[in-house]
Amino acid sequence: MRPGATAPDAPTMQKLLATILTAAALAGLTSPALAQSRIKDIAAVEGVRSNQLVGYGLVVGLNGTGDSLRNCPFTRQSLEGMTERLGVNIRGANANAKNLAAIMVTAELPPFATPGARIDVSVASMCDAKSLLGGTLLVTSLQGADGQVYAVAQGSIQTGAVSGGGSSGSSVTRGVPTAGRIASGATVERETGFHLANMNEVRLTLRNPDFTTAQRMAAAINQVYPNTALAENGTVVALRAPGQMGMAGFISRVENLEVMVDTPARVIIDEVNGVIVMGESVRVSTVAIAQGNLTISVQESSAVSQPEPFSRGGETVVVPQTDIVIEEELGREMRIVRGGSSLSTLVNGLNALGVSPRDMISILQAIKAAGALQAEIEVM
Repeated sequence: MRPGATAPDAPTMQKLLATILTAAALAGLTSPALAQSRIKDIAAVEGVRSNQLVGYGLVVGLNGTGDSLRNCPFTRQSLEGMTERLGVNIRGANANAKNLAAIMVTAELPPFATPGARIDVSVASMCDAKSLLGGTLLVTSLQGADGQVYAVAQGSIQTGAVSGGGSSGSSVTRGVPTAGRIASGATVERETGFHLANMNEVRLTLRNPDFTTAQRMAAAINQVYPNTALAENGTVVALRAPGQMGMAGFISRVENLEVMVDTPARVIIDEVNGVIVMGESVRVSTVAIAQGNLTISVQESSAVSQPEPFSRGGETVVVPQTDIVIEEELGREMRIVRGGSSLSTLVNGLNALGVSPRDMISILQAIKAAGALQAEIEVM
């Protein structure tokens, strides 16, 4: 403090501190870093993906809730084939056990899964089984799209469902007892053959294709690792590892770089649920909007017409009466939305009209038809 200067009082210090904190908060909100995303969140490495596996198997040990062998011939054939491989011949026997069921087994093979790794599997009944609760899946081969066996599944099924019934025929079911999962129920037997370490070049694919975002991604990578990235189009950015750096290590560093994502101006409309989602790039030209409600009410009633007392030839009849009332909400004035308005200005202007989401959908479509909405409207 300068000599001779007076110390500020407590209220002044509190106001000064509040001003400093507010300025710091606003500086943090306007920082462009908050609008950036990591490359790993907006793009994926081409070829690094999971693969779907499928198989057909049998579940045994069901408490009378399995398939009826008379109604499910493939279940009976599977049972006969399995017992023959085990040295038991039941062909021609009158078997009608209900403690087994034919099921389909599905799983996803993660990228770079090695033999011996365990993965989860899902099972679902194929015929008229009532429940898979308490069943055990027998050894089932899981094949990929190329017909090769990549995993083998076996284990106890967990359905997460509850069902019960009585002798009168009434039953209560909670969940889906004919489908379930086996945690770590399959063992990987074969690799997919994708060797990332031997590749000299990989390609990053944007989850939301955009030319501007692709160019920004390539520029951000080249700024740190010069001449290693090239945006081939709005979806693909090609990468080449620099020097002696391994491809896995290079991707690990690249995917943590931040890029400002650019999105097209788009309005998503769900007319069924009355939901509207607008991107921040949506702009509107100068346009005047007015919205009013017109209500027409039609009410039917009946009146009784009787003849005069002591009159001859008259009879009592029922006469229908119709009352029609037309009501129009007044006081709705034209509101002007200025050209180049941002998303917040557009939303505030529509909210000022007091319209419902469904009316707002019609207004947005009308603005688009007038050529004043610079955005693409997508109706779900």
